[in-house]
Amino acid sequence: MDRIFELIKKEEKRQRETLMLIPSENYSSEAVREASGSMLAHKYSEGYPGRRYYQGNEYIDEIENLAVDRAKTLFGVPHVNVQPYSGSPANSAVFMGLLEPGDKVMGLALSAGGHLTHGHPKITFSGKFFKSVQYGVGKDGLIDYKDVKRLALGVGPKLIVAGTTAYSRILNWKVFAEIADSVGAILMADISHISGLVVAGAHPSPVRYAHVVTTTTHKTLRGPRGAMIMVTRKGLRKDLAMATKIDRAVFPGLQGGPHNQQTAAIAIALREAQGKLFKKYGQAVVKNAKALASELINLGFEIISGGTDNHLMLIDLRNKGISGKEAAIVLEKAGIVVNYNSIPFDPNPPMNPSGIRIGTPAVTTRGMGKAEMRKIAGWMDEVLSSQYSVSSVRRQVKELCRIFPIPL
Repeated sequence: MDRIFELIKKEEKRQRETLMLIPSENYSSEAVREASGSMLAHKYSEGYPGRRYYQGNEYIDEIENLAVDRAKTLFGVPHVNVQPYSGSPANSAVFMGLLEPGDKVMGLALSAGGHLTHGHPKITFSGKFFKSVQYGVGKDGLIDYKDVKRLALGVGPKLIVAGTTAYSRILNWKVFAEIADSVGAILMADISHISGLVVAGAHPSPVRYAHVVTTTTHKTLRGPRGAMIMVTRKGLRKDLAMATKIDRAVFPGLQGGPHNQQTAAIAIALREAQGKLFKKYGQAVVKNAKALASELINLGFEIISGGTDNHLMLIDLRNKGISGKEAAIVLEKAGIVVNYNSIPFDPNPPMNPSGIRIGTPAVTTRGMGKAEMRKIAGWMDEVLSSQYSVSSVRRQVKELCRIFPIPL
């Protein structure tokens, strides 16, 4: 057997026997995985359905059209591009299609829970090629919309990004839209983390308020690694060419042919997300996150903003006398997989920050509920209080994973 297949088997075992608490990770269905590894990967399909640069795309066109139609129905939007390879290229395409180099953009700072592609200065395309101004959070860990408005009025951005990667509260799309409209800016909502929650009705949708919505297709949506760009009716009203500009930025602007196996897997995930079971899943993700946060607070952990309204939370570990990186390493030894993460106003460097980021999408997919969240919080407390309990917790984690296997 090739060494690669041996490593795949080991990774499968690791996933089966550990608790996946990284909020951007989840498990996709067997149908999604099957499509991801299908013969569709053999086909080149540069262009869009009905306008390809290669022959032999009759079935590929039908697959992409199905993915687009399902996304339109699920999110209630008039235009969708399903070709971006992942979330960062999707955001890049919006910037490239709708902005000129040097235009002003606003986004949530990375240190406050934003994403690198939301204008992080100097090291990303969004910060290098555009004049980026970052808004933040207050000492309470919450976005101050009055401050965002003051900043926007002073800067006059052409585009405002409303989206997060480590923020645990509901985003007020209406207020963001009012701010964007007050300065004539395009509002882009990045719902990569919460798209599954939006579909399930567990988080408000930005579709009524934003011009453009981007999302990855994994995370809470439980699809393959991929992304989509959606132009809303508000976006079409603002600029009839907006959808065309974005499509041209995806291809040929930033990438060649789409990954057809990824498109098919996205279409399957979107079909799965239309069902009642998925809506129950999305609601359960939030209930589990609230239960986990509440139990951790009872155990003396400091949760940024005091809790969560979505699927994740940031934990400030300074009162526990351990850094985020140290905590992530020892928790992994116990079978609890998290990521170390900066917290707002973090005195420590990004590679050894003060916090960890955890979430409930994957453990909820396994069927766990509030009782298991209490167990997980207790184990985290045990491990971070005394590393001598690591082996004991590891055995208990394995048993819990056996009771709640990864669904096929």
